Amino acid sequence: MRLKITILAYTLFLTVFTCSINGQFRLFGPRSPRPTPQPKQMRTASQLISRQPPLKVDQGLLQQATPDNTRIVVSIPKQRAYLKIGDQVVADGPISSGKRGHGTPTGHFTVMEKDPNHHSNLYGNFVDGSGRIVRGGVSAKVDSAPSGTHFAGAPMKWFLRLTGEGVGMHVGILPGYPASHGCIRQSDDGAKLFYDHVKVGTPVDVGDY
Repeated sequence: MRLKITILAYTLFLTVFTCSINGQFRLFGPRSPRPTPQPKQMRTASQLISRQPPLKVDQGLLQQATPDNTRIVVSIPKQRAYLKIGDQVVADGPISSGKRGHGTPTGHFTVMEKDPNHHSNLYGNFVDGSGRIVRGGVSAKVDSAPSGTHFAGAPMKWFLRLTGEGVGMHVGILPGYPASHGCIRQSDDGAKLFYDHVKVGTPVDVGDY
């Protein structure tokens, strides 16, 4: 009987000891490697563009809009431009204003010039005799033209000039955030609509609206 008790006690001791060792191993021993966090994917330009609601037009008000009764309001924080009759919004479209270091000037302006096929005299590309781009995205004031090339200003279709320095509203790429050199870029349909319904002298307010 004493022998059985001894064997039973010894077996119980081994069981407890083994469990203790396993527990310590799990507590202090090697752990399963954590999965490597996957880098966040950068949003593409098309994804950013899709975040901006497209041009919205009140067709009823549009029929009433003339170059003599409209005005433009540009919201830098919202990245939107509004064609208005008084306080009523005729059209509301996405824009891209000036990026850091090239901020779009804010304040009260008027349309100084209308040019349906304007080209920048400052930003553009160096092209060869056949029109092939040799070096793109250059500044005529900063960069030197490679041999055999000349400067071709970037197209600014449906241009509405706001300042004597060349800042205006025109067709351009809309990445979903401020990205221009100071101008106010619009979608093709938005720029055309605004162009058709304003005149030289139309008020334009740019700021935190």
